[in-house]
Amino acid sequence: MQHRAKTLMIQGTCSNAGKSFIVAGICRALRNEGVRVAPFKAQNMSLNSYVTLGGEEIGRAQALQAQACGLEPVTEMNPVLLKPNTHTGSQVILMGKPIASMEARTYFEYKTKLFDTVKESFDCLARKFDVVILEGAGSPAEINLKAHDIVNMRMARYAKSPVLIATDIDRGGAFASLIGTMDCLDDWEQELTAGFILNKFRGDASLLDDALTYTTEKTGKPFFGVLPFLPDLGLPEEDSVTFKESGFEHQGGKDEHCLDIGCIDLPHISNFTDFDALALEPDVRMRLIRTHEDLRAKRPDCLIIPGSKSTLADLAFLRKNGLAEAIRDFATTGGMLVGICAGFQMLGEGISDPLGLESDCEQAPGLGLLPMATELGEHKTLTRSVREHIPSGLSVSGYEIHHGRTCILDNGKSVPIFSDTSDVAGLANPQGNVWGAYVHGLFDADGFRRYVLDRLRVPKGLAPKGAVQVSYNVEEGLDRLGRAMVEHLDWDRIKGMLE
Repeated sequence: MQHRAKTLMIQGTCSNAGKSFIVAGICRALRNEGVRVAPFKAQNMSLNSYVTLGGEEIGRAQALQAQACGLEPVTEMNPVLLKPNTHTGSQVILMGKPIASMEARTYFEYKTKLFDTVKESFDCLARKFDVVILEGAGSPAEINLKAHDIVNMRMARYAKSPVLIATDIDRGGAFASLIGTMDCLDDWEQELTAGFILNKFRGDASLLDDALTYTTEKTGKPFFGVLPFLPDLGLPEEDSVTFKESGFEHQGGKDEHCLDIGCIDLPHISNFTDFDALALEPDVRMRLIRTHEDLRAKRPDCLIIPGSKSTLADLAFLRKNGLAEAIRDFATTGGMLVGICAGFQMLGEGISDPLGLESDCEQAPGLGLLPMATELGEHKTLTRSVREHIPSGLSVSGYEIHHGRTCILDNGKSVPIFSDTSDVAGLANPQGNVWGAYVHGLFDADGFRRYVLDRLRVPKGLAPKGAVQVSYNVEEGLDRLGRAMVEHLDWDRIKGMLE
């Protein structure tokens, strides 16, 4: 008989109920007990993505879950990735490669054809590992989506997986959400549901006893534990909704001498986790810049334009609300301006999209701060990247995800920032205060991050720190998650389902 892994699936009452972190925590706890475990999410919708060693694109959450398992991420862990590029449409990534951009209605009709690929990906993992921990998407009770489901209960049924439904008590209405979810499930879906997890509780869990009992009596399903709110995990969030709601607000205990770093809040911001490491630094306070008033009222020590899934639309947004002019004023008066990926492209003279990959606009002028131009092409660069940063002599590593090809218009007015000049991966103006790169994750390098911050400290009248102040390492956060699963969930009962 062919080997098939044991399975457990975490679904939620809503998006951002904590499914991704719960899966990562269970994976880490099982790995710590010597179990060969892997994560799986059939379909993910996220602008926060990652590149595998094979040059394929998957959700950033599945890459983190793979790390929790001690594995290199592979496309089978997330065979379908949707990257929203309009209010009603997304770029569809299948097995790590873009296949088309589709409006929601078209995709609903198309996605059931993807279920064979999803099942093959799951089967591949199930043959190789002892346990596969699956993650659902959104809620299994979304009536308008159930007919086309490939990621929640239909996937659980194929994987022969019991389901635990998580809810975030921090959002309010947690018990009503659980009861309402069960009311919306068909009989076979209710049979797959083993029980519930209450997530992000602050305080004495014994105060919940009556509510837990009431919910179990109404649904017939037990609770498998109450997870506490775990602050300062230092783990990358998957959902930009969370980022846009809270930004960098969890930065307490920092004094007035901190560096002030602003990040432009683009409507289609992607890979916002590029700046998690900066926010952890003890001498840095980060904030979101949403309007030109935000930028002009308090001049930051550094301004960052992040990545975007809709570069031309977000460039038009900057012009419309006055931010483009404010950004140019900031840079031309000596402020340090940094662009990452799409933000890097925006620093140039212009961006063209002749194939209409991202918008109906064929071309648009950039911010005009670097002598370069970018054309969006059909081929998408998906690669891990290790480069030497010329000004510092330090090595930086990360990954590149972009359609654009950038060319230098006047080499006398720009300076490459990486030693490998076979492609335009990074560029600066001669003064060095305006620079950008295609490399996501370059601030994760502790030495490079400190080099940049110490350059910012000097004009502020602060002495350089010199030595690395904090190490950016998600392992500690994953270990905390794993310990929380064992301590606060009914761990023996969960392991019993996996035997």
